[in-house]
Amino acid sequence: MDSVNEVALDMGFLSLCLMTLWLYLPGFLANTFAMMWGKWLPKTGYGPWPIDGGRNWKDGNRILGDGKTWNGLLGGSMTSGVLCMLIVSLMGDVPNTSDVESGIFAHPLTGFEETWFDIGGDMLSAFILGTFLGFACLVGDSTGSFVKRRRGLKREGEISSKAPLLDTLPFAIMVFLWGQLFLGNSLLSSTDLILPMIVLVLVTPVLHRSFNLIGYAIGWKDVPY
Repeated sequence: MDSVNEVALDMGFLSLCLMTLWLYLPGFLANTFAMMWGKWLPKTGYGPWPIDGGRNWKDGNRILGDGKTWNGLLGGSMTSGVLCMLIVSLMGDVPNTSDVESGIFAHPLTGFEETWFDIGGDMLSAFILGTFLGFACLVGDSTGSFVKRRRGLKREGEISSKAPLLDTLPFAIMVFLWGQLFLGNSLLSSTDLILPMIVLVLVTPVLHRSFNLIGYAIGWKDVPY
């Protein structure tokens, strides 16, 4: 782990924040992928399949609502896995952790040897890593949705839930938390990334809002939030 931490330490703080965002990019984009699967797959005649099965909680409100579907959860997670594979394939060979060049575009598999997702091949390991990050994001997003509905802040048609922090912070927190807890000796779990993670969590509402506005403008989203 020492050689992996050296990568993080040998950088300015802004560069370290950008590197953290780069490493976790498959997780940060999982919401967009899930939205695409949730919106486009039903057009083929399959789904949607709400995770809560249409059931209500004891407060009379839906557990998660129609916006959280199995096709979005599984499709979004696996698309994040494909993105991670693409990133790894474009970056080439995994660097030796004893001699890693620092930089914003650090290799996402740096230090992954002997971790649980090191399963004998770079591409398959990258797919598992990306899918894991995407799944963490979507679990966090669903957690935020659950809390919103318990507070009566559910979205109604074109009307936002007016709970922007619950729309954004849970998924960012979950991605980083799972990364720190479960990614072994990889660069993504370096403790030197904790402060950049906190900063990114704080700016995530702005990033999320910007991505939503772009998605709405190009027709990927039905609402601008």
